[in-house]
Amino acid sequence: MASLRLGDTAPDFEQDSSEGPIRFHQWLGDSWGVLFSHPADFTPVCTTELGLTAKLKDEFARRNVKVIALSVDPVDSHRKWIGDINTTQNTVVNFPILADADRKVSELYDLIHPNASTTATVRSLFVIDPQKKIRLTITYPASTGRNFDEILRVIDSLQLTEYHSVATPGNWKDGDDVVIVPSLQDPEVIRQKFPKGYRAVTSYLRLTPQPNKA
Repeated sequence: MASLRLGDTAPDFEQDSSEGPIRFHQWLGDSWGVLFSHPADFTPVCTTELGLTAKLKDEFARRNVKVIALSVDPVDSHRKWIGDINTTQNTVVNFPILADADRKVSELYDLIHPNASTTATVRSLFVIDPQKKIRLTITYPASTGRNFDEILRVIDSLQLTEYHSVATPGNWKDGDDVVIVPSLQDPEVIRQKFPKGYRAVTSYLRLTPQPNKA
C-alpha cells in the first residue's frame, strides 16, 4: 500500500497485545496517541527505547497521550521480553505492545520496507490526534534509537499550534517564544490573541511569548 501521509486517518485495526486484544480507535478514545514499531523482540536498541517510554509515562499522561508499541513477534515472546526490559532498564513497562505476528498492522502502516529488510519492521513512529488524524511520522533505520526528547517536543508543538494561531521556530522548546502565523494580519485580532505583544523581525517573522504560558 502507499505510505500514510500527514492528515490521513490512522487505520483502525484489532490486534492482540501484551495487555490483551486492542481495537485501536476505541483504545485511543479522545486521547492523542503514539504508535511506534520495533524490528523484533529481544533487540538491544528497542529494549532501551521501551524502557525510556515506560519512564516517561507521566510526561505522556500530562499531554493526554497514549503510547502503544508494535513488534512482529507473538504475545508470549513480548511478555518474556517485558521481563528483560523491566530488569535491565530499572522500570515497569506500563503500555501495550502489539503482537503483529500476522503483519496485519505492519502492512496497514507500511512498516516493512523490503529494501531494508523483508521481515523486520522499520523503526517508525506516528503521532495521532484525537480525531484519529496522523500528525507526525518519523522513520529511523533499525540501527538508530529514537530521541524521546524530540518526540515530546513535537507533541508540545502540535498541541500548542492546534489551539493557537502560532507556529514554533527551529529548535523551539516549551516556554520559548513562538511565531505568529503569516495568515493572521488583522491588527485588532492580533492584539486580542496576543495581549503580551510581539516583536516584528520582518513583516512575516513576528515573535511572541508562548500564549498558553502565564
